[in-house]
Amino acid sequence: MPLLTHLSNLNRAIVAGRGSAELYQALRQRGFTRIGLPSIFLRKPAFSVGLITVQDMFSEFEMALSQIAPSLGTTAAIAVLIKSNEAGFALKVRKKLEQLGFRIEAGVRCRQGFVMSAYRQDSAQMKRAA
Repeated sequence: MPLLTHLSNLNRAIVAGRGSAELYQALRQRGFTRIGLPSIFLRKPAFSVGLITVQDMFSEFEMALSQIAPSLGTTAAIAVLIKSNEAGFALKVRKKLEQLGFRIEAGVRCRQGFVMSAYRQDSAQMKRAA
């Protein structure tokens, strides 16, 4: 997930979803110090990377996304680890991300499931281009 979002030690990242505490700890052990978990107090767009892990319920993904979306900047990257074999689950995730202004960049199978990465395009830039 960090590779797909180009996460570096300079980026601030937020982690949500089932297994987010384990992912948070693993990233901290790898030397990523600017990692956070969702908080009701943290609602300004301060993070450049969002990482979500979900099992098999779309509502679980929507809840995790709603927790981190207010904290993501206008040009943020997001990666979603999908641990579901349900047909069409990844398509639902893709559609929801596109509705929020993200452009899907990659999808990769891994041992844990399927990882999808996307980037939010700066709405101000898009308005100037139009």
